[in-house]
Amino acid sequence: MDNQIQRLSEYPFRIFFVSTAAWALLAIPLWILTLQGSLSHAPTLDLLVWHRHEMLFGMVNTGIAGFLMTAACVWTQSDRLHGLPLVLLWSVWGAGRVLSYMDFGVPQALVVAVNLMFLPLVLLDTGIRIWKARQRRQYILLLLLALLWVTEAGVLLDPQGPWHETAILVLFTLMAVVGGRITPAFSSSWLTGQGRKGQQVHTNAKLDLVAIVLLLLVGCSLLTRLDTLTIWLSMGTAAVHLFRLVLWRGWLVRAEPLLWVLHLSMLWIPLSLILLATGRMGLTGIQIWVHAAGVGAVASLILGVMARVSLGHTGRPLILPHHMGVAFVLIQVCAVIRVATAAALLPWQLGIFLSGAIWVICFGLFLWRYSPILTAPRADGKPG
Repeated sequence: MDNQIQRLSEYPFRIFFVSTAAWALLAIPLWILTLQGSLSHAPTLDLLVWHRHEMLFGMVNTGIAGFLMTAACVWTQSDRLHGLPLVLLWSVWGAGRVLSYMDFGVPQALVVAVNLMFLPLVLLDTGIRIWKARQRRQYILLLLLALLWVTEAGVLLDPQGPWHETAILVLFTLMAVVGGRITPAFSSSWLTGQGRKGQQVHTNAKLDLVAIVLLLLVGCSLLTRLDTLTIWLSMGTAAVHLFRLVLWRGWLVRAEPLLWVLHLSMLWIPLSLILLATGRMGLTGIQIWVHAAGVGAVASLILGVMARVSLGHTGRPLILPHHMGVAFVLIQVCAVIRVATAAALLPWQLGIFLSGAIWVICFGLFLWRYSPILTAPRADGKPG
């Protein structure tokens, strides 16, 4: 057991992927039970602020850290953060989770400060590596990480503002960059490996740039509170991203769960943007798009990326463990149910219970199938 725990500190993806899934598994039941009055304890932060922060940052930050800090080492051919320094970084994140939920009588300013420490430390670690290697292609990721930190500060310091919505657009942009690199590349490679034409998967650098810039413009429009601008930008951005997805030919990889989950996650971006526009038009609920984005796009992609990276970086073949395909399907079902609940198509209590239960099953399956992988030595005997 001691060796298994120690291995979590051997590489960032190990400890942060386990933490992402574990916190996802815990945070939603805590929110539902507190919301329904089954728990007498309330978070240190306002309950809605706590829920938004934990879903957008408490859970997502570790998923980003696990991927980015691991990828940066590969890109720059540098040694990874590991051992005690990694544990200390993880402790900053863990302290934020504890202080946000448990009231120890500390000033709220300290709670906010601790929560705002994690992303800058991740940015420092990856930024130094990327800067030393002069990898200009990765600078956009550093910028987006900094913007995400700004929105986190906004959520905590100005909870009545639209910062949680802007944070989603920053996450969408991060997804558009990373997903835009790995999804078509992995799909093309898989098709070639199957003896099929990998060149059927198309990318366009100019289109990718337009898609990224438009997402940032939508995020800026949310801060201006100019609904007409948001509507037009959201619809235009959704169209660009749908066209981008068509070029990727996701239907060609429908037989491989590790790939179709990436395509489906990316599809939720334009769907969410359409719901954002219709919400601002008054045709649908104004917050429906937030749930489509949070579950369908962000959580789904995190689950899919963690599943793939955990295999590749532990020297294992890219063969999805048993039952994880079920988790990929269920996270889509969870998104649909949560959107339907927000749209009042399902009774609120029933919808929250069903979506919460399915969410727990999804991340519970990940912990069940991947904890043995993330706490075991690399299958190929290499360090890390």
